[in-house]
Amino acid sequence: MIKIVLEMKNVMKYINVALLLFVTTFSFGQNKEFSKKFFPDDVKGIKEALKNIDEGDAYVEIGDYKTAVSNYLKAQNFNPSNADLNYKIGKCYWMSKQASESIPYFIKAVELDPVGAGHAYGILGMAYQCTYQFDEAISAFQKARARLTPEENKTSGAELAERIDQCNIGKKLMADSARVFIDNMGPSINSKYTDYAPIISADQSMLIFTSTRENKYNKKPYDDGEYDENLWVSYRTGTSWSQAVEMGEPVNTKENDATIGLSADGQKLFTFYGGKNNGDIKYSERKGDSWTKPEFFDAINTEAHENSACFSYDGKTVYFSSACDQRVQNYGQHDIFMCKMNEKGKWGKPVNLGPVVNTDKDEVGVYMHPDGRTLYFASNGHETMGGYDIFYTTLQDDGSWSKPVNIGYPINTPGDEQFLVVDASGMHAYYSSERSDGFGGLDIYMITFLGPEKKLNMTTENNLIAAIANPIQQEVVMEKSVEIKTARLTVVKGVVSDAFADPKKYLDAQIEITDNATGQILFTSSSNSTTGKFLIPLPSGKNYGIAVKKDGYLFHSENFDVPQTTDYQEIFLDIQLMPVAKDSKIVLRNVFFDTDKSTLKPMSYNELDKLVEILTSNAKMKIEIGGHTDNVGSKTYNQKLSQERAEAVVNYLISKNISSDRLSFKGYGFDEPIATNDTPEGRAQNRRVEFKIVSNE
Repeated sequence: MIKIVLEMKNVMKYINVALLLFVTTFSFGQNKEFSKKFFPDDVKGIKEALKNIDEGDAYVEIGDYKTAVSNYLKAQNFNPSNADLNYKIGKCYWMSKQASESIPYFIKAVELDPVGAGHAYGILGMAYQCTYQFDEAISAFQKARARLTPEENKTSGAELAERIDQCNIGKKLMADSARVFIDNMGPSINSKYTDYAPIISADQSMLIFTSTRENKYNKKPYDDGEYDENLWVSYRTGTSWSQAVEMGEPVNTKENDATIGLSADGQKLFTFYGGKNNGDIKYSERKGDSWTKPEFFDAINTEAHENSACFSYDGKTVYFSSACDQRVQNYGQHDIFMCKMNEKGKWGKPVNLGPVVNTDKDEVGVYMHPDGRTLYFASNGHETMGGYDIFYTTLQDDGSWSKPVNIGYPINTPGDEQFLVVDASGMHAYYSSERSDGFGGLDIYMITFLGPEKKLNMTTENNLIAAIANPIQQEVVMEKSVEIKTARLTVVKGVVSDAFADPKKYLDAQIEITDNATGQILFTSSSNSTTGKFLIPLPSGKNYGIAVKKDGYLFHSENFDVPQTTDYQEIFLDIQLMPVAKDSKIVLRNVFFDTDKSTLKPMSYNELDKLVEILTSNAKMKIEIGGHTDNVGSKTYNQKLSQERAEAVVNYLISKNISSDRLSFKGYGFDEPIATNDTPEGRAQNRRVEFKIVSNE
């Protein structure tokens, strides 16, 4: 049964790999054996205790540690001073992810045989590490190192040294912990089974995740009581999430299918498929209420294990993690790569992100934030506090990546954290973790980032008289609230519909996003054919032109000038497309002039070229270009300016071989405002150029 990311079903058992280093040659010396020497008057008790131990050993063989420990504890009641039995009980608790319960038994084991307890000190150190007792863990690891033979030191010495480093990192991270709330997402999302690897749309309206709960594709569970992986989905209304439902075919199959990545608009999905090679990545698109049949994404799949992938905000770059890619250099076991789409829509060769991001171990669970710069991933090769920790790195202006930063405690723990995704605002994140308030194995949690802590100002002014009456009281003044740092990103979302249809008719329109400064089409998106909904992420730092187009309708344009320093914001648009018909008109929002001038700015050409396309496709169409101003200045001045601007647009259309007898223009001055002239924002809307169909016959 193939699981996502190094057997995702065993995601918390990374430490158990290290456990094997310490158990193989474990042997205790002097202790109280189960023999007549120590219990001369209770042979029956010895036999019963040994029987319980044998039964416990048998349950350990099949991985049933809960039943095993119950048998061991019966023998423990008879003889609590046997080093080997204490070790076995501790091991059962450890393997059951009950590290705190294991510690007393490991301590007892090393106390009973301090000479031969080198390997027991190693696993005791790991139990301390898992329970955040880092100083005790370091001491135990040091004792384990001191007891290694030269041969053992070759294999286990580096592991112990690494664990000491992890403990020191853990102390540092806990001393400067992140201010977050970590909340279990509750029974509508989580189950008694393993639930993990959440992915979200940028606005948190949709959550898709992987679960090993019971499903229609696998009637019989595995030995551990869990089923194959399948994808489940939940939708958010307000602050509440709907009951998760299985996504159904064709996304789910009889093989292992798991979540990998979701585009910011929630319309493109990467899935992990366990039925080919060591696990490959598939791609599906949302069409209305359903998903297309997932197809193998051959641009990034190899015969090795690909475990995660995600789109950039514009859909033109894919970031992914692969165990081995013979096409390019690998630095470790799983490395992170990127693959770009060229101008012809073809995917190029993968490029390794390099040794700043990748190590000689694993980098997995990759997620690119919609801001286009912040890449999150999990690693056990960078400085972690144990197992896999979540890190982030930032794409620099020169194309390089910053040194990865540990996202911190309590998000990261001494266990494994993988597959963290962050919403567009940067204020919430989602990931899977195993915690005391869980419903089953791994559960899905929501992280809320609180920002830096507010400081207290302790003032003494005017406190002298008060101190006489109450000398221990001080006046406490809170500083001004600290602004939570959000992503530099604008999310434009809304719906597209027919302007005149009754009842309302939603449209699947193409949405084209342009850099007005260069005229380059940055990317295209589309609205959903069933709901008309769309979502577009716009990283700060550009002047964007947006054109919404559909055959049989006039295009709709929007302009968003988003300076580099703009923090997160959401903008909702209710776009009603006008049919190509007489008297239909639209505002050309990406036509620009200098203040008090009628000369077209070059950044207007892209918008006007769309108008040229409409006129070319509709050879009999005649139109009027109308110029409008705000009410600043005299009526005569504004009428003249608006007339000249409208004429400038017509002259551009004529230069593109549109016949002048199909074109007319008129200046309306400030006679037809569409917004108030009492605010800067209203006046900006009133300064516009409109295009109206005069006839189409």
